[in-house]
Amino acid sequence: MQLIQCSKKLQKEIGLKKGDLVESCPKFSFLGSWHANLLHISRKKCVLFVNDKTLFNFIVAGVSREEIRKIDVLFTQNLSCVLLSEGIPEEVKEKVMHEYREIKYANTSNKSVIGSMNDLAFHYKHHILSEGGVHSAGIPGIIHKLNHMPMGAIGYKYPIEALKELYGSTIY
Repeated sequence: MQLIQCSKKLQKEIGLKKGDLVESCPKFSFLGSWHANLLHISRKKCVLFVNDKTLFNFIVAGVSREEIRKIDVLFTQNLSCVLLSEGIPEEVKEKVMHEYREIKYANTSNKSVIGSMNDLAFHYKHHILSEGGVHSAGIPGIIHKLNHMPMGAIGYKYPIEALKELYGSTIY
């Protein structure tokens, strides 16, 4: 089991109640839990996901309430695509995806990740609007660009570098 720690706005959109949230930390895994937030860009709903350990991130733009309510599917499908687009080998991607067979939800808990997520939200909004909006074909490039941006919370490494270091030499 792994966690997606959802902001209050996202919890409300999903329809999560206090009883739906877990308190316990999941067992050890390589990537571990993620933080997620609901953003509005040009009045369209977007969900931003940020990994707690690496700050590896991606946005799913222009989603409906029905899609958001199936956030586990939204998360796993898009994570798989983003890993492949970053050149992560198939066997490593499968190892990562295996960790997310079961997903539970919790409140946000890490102020450093929340701060980084807010910074990323600003960058995503700016880049998406400058690329033509939430339905732009340029969004995968924006995700790539922001995973290759140094982040202070991880010692000014790129999130993609932190991800690769986590999995060792099997990625290189």
